[in-house]
Amino acid sequence: MALLNDTEIIARLAQLSGWQREGATITKTYVRADFPHAVGFVVQIGMLAETAWHHPDLTINWNKVGVTLSTHDEGGLTEKDFDLAEKFEESAAQ
Repeated sequence: MALLNDTEIIARLAQLSGWQREGATITKTYVRADFPHAVGFVVQIGMLAETAWHHPDLTINWNKVGVTLSTHDEGGLTEKDFDLAEKFEESAAQ
């Protein structure tokens, strides 16, 4: 899968609320009600990632879940990252 150029990355980020570019990654921190809800969210998005066979870096800090996406095989950002971020957004809204 081809790397996205800066123009493409900016356009895709504009469609995602709260996501930020950090070098060759995109990141977002989700805030949940408490630790059990944060862990439950990790399980939800973990299943989405496994289905997509595209695995983010995740951190859990009590009620916060940090998500970092990048296509490591390509060395940067691809459509896979933004497609999965959109799925995470849909899951977070439920």
